[in-house]
Amino acid sequence: MQMKHLIIFALVGMVALLGFNLISGHQRDKHREVLVNNNSAESAAATDTGANTGENIANQPLGQQPKALLDDATTQIEQAQRAEQQRVAQVANAQ
Repeated sequence: MQMKHLIIFALVGMVALLGFNLISGHQRDKHREVLVNNNSAESAAATDTGANTGENIANQPLGQQPKALLDDATTQIEQAQRAEQQRVAQVANAQ
C-alpha cells in the first residue's frame, strides 16, 4: 500500500470516529438531562421544611456536629418510614 493511501485511510477513519463520538455524546447528554430532570423532580417532592440541615449542622460547634449528623439521619429515616407507612395504608385502603 502506498503512503498516500494509508494517510487517506487514516483520515477517513478519524473522521468516522469523530462522527460516532459526536452522535454518541449527544445521545448521552440527552439521557443525562432526562435523569437529572427525573432526580430533581423526585428530590423536590421529597424535600421537607428542614431541607437546609447541612447549613444548620455547619453552624453548630464542632463537638455537636457528629450528634447533629446522627440526629439528621435519624430524622430522615423516620420521615421515610412514615411515608412508607402512608403508602402502605393507601394501598390497603384502595383494595
